[in-house]
Amino acid sequence: MLNKCPFAKTASDLLGDDFDPLATDDPQSTFDEYDKLRIECPVARTSAYGSYWLLTRYEDVKNAASDHTTFISSVKAVVPSDPRGLRRPPLNFDAPHHGPYRRALEKTLSPRRLLHLERPLEAQAEIELEKMLAKGGGDICAEFGACFPAWMEALWLNLDDDLAPLLAKTASEWVNGWRLMDRDATTRNSEILYQLAKDLVADRKVNLRDPEEDPVSSLLLERTAEGEPLLEEHIIGAVRQSLVVGMVAPPVILGSVCRHLSEDQKLQEKLRQEPELIPAAVEEFVRLYSPYRGFARTPSQEVQLHDRILRPGEPVTMTYASANRDPEHWNSPNEFILHRPNLASHLGFGIGRHQCAGRPLARMGLQIALRVLLKSTTKFEVNGPFTFARMPEVGLTGCPLAMYSV
Repeated sequence: MLNKCPFAKTASDLLGDDFDPLATDDPQSTFDEYDKLRIECPVARTSAYGSYWLLTRYEDVKNAASDHTTFISSVKAVVPSDPRGLRRPPLNFDAPHHGPYRRALEKTLSPRRLLHLERPLEAQAEIELEKMLAKGGGDICAEFGACFPAWMEALWLNLDDDLAPLLAKTASEWVNGWRLMDRDATTRNSEILYQLAKDLVADRKVNLRDPEEDPVSSLLLERTAEGEPLLEEHIIGAVRQSLVVGMVAPPVILGSVCRHLSEDQKLQEKLRQEPELIPAAVEEFVRLYSPYRGFARTPSQEVQLHDRILRPGEPVTMTYASANRDPEHWNSPNEFILHRPNLASHLGFGIGRHQCAGRPLARMGLQIALRVLLKSTTKFEVNGPFTFARMPEVGLTGCPLAMYSV
């Protein structure tokens, strides 16, 4: 048995388990477990979710995520995976095959395009938040946190306005089904998302738009290294992935941020009075509350790391939530510190060829959400119990707030 971790003393030792990801979804308990694993068992194993390895240290996560030759994405990119085992570009494609999809999507996220999107996104954030303000609060994750990202996706993809509410509802139900490994719910909602993607691709084939302004048009015009157009089924898969990829993390991060600012009213007021600090604060919040614990790779060859043997085909999670709290890399890692000198090295958006393609839009969206929340209130505070995200995220999926409006 490979298990050499001295603190694993439960019945699961018989299976070689070093930790149990099903024991709790409470974020603080999870972070505490990572603190222990980093010291005593930095490469840990569990038989849960079909068995996978967990990397906890910053350098190990960074190195593995950056080595796309040794640690590949085409076998399993997320733990737990879509229960139907579907593969979509670019997340589930290895280099160089994922490159054209990333190029096409990133082309539509230029600073010029983001500047064009910022004002309508802020206006929509105000509309969505007003629904909560009118009743004195609500669940910032399930209400604002689920709806505003849908508008971000809709504006980026140039969807009709009436599709944003449908996208918010469908994507939320798909994500919940995925987390619960509910095949029926996942399939039912995925079919709706696929139909949206197919309709969008069919429309753009007839009504092509500027490839720097429209992701689907950009995908249709992109070419492989051999000069061939991308396969339509793969374009549809990439669009289908794009419809939900930006819907998963924002509610989780936003809930964690609002909990933090509820507990630190001094910081809340400082950011309200000095909104120019919000971009730096968001970056530190992304480090501190990185919601990702399930993004994965699989070794393409046998790898020995900290006396553990990782074999081809065995999923290995790039636990960004743990790496971003590693005391070997961060001073006082569990504290919020504005303007950290090494903050740019955080892994909140991943690293390497599979880092988040939509990170410029994600950053801007989080900044807008926090700015609108702060300027629209004199104070907000938690007024109910939290609900916690399940694998592959860590954080809050429910954060009830009382809001005191301007």
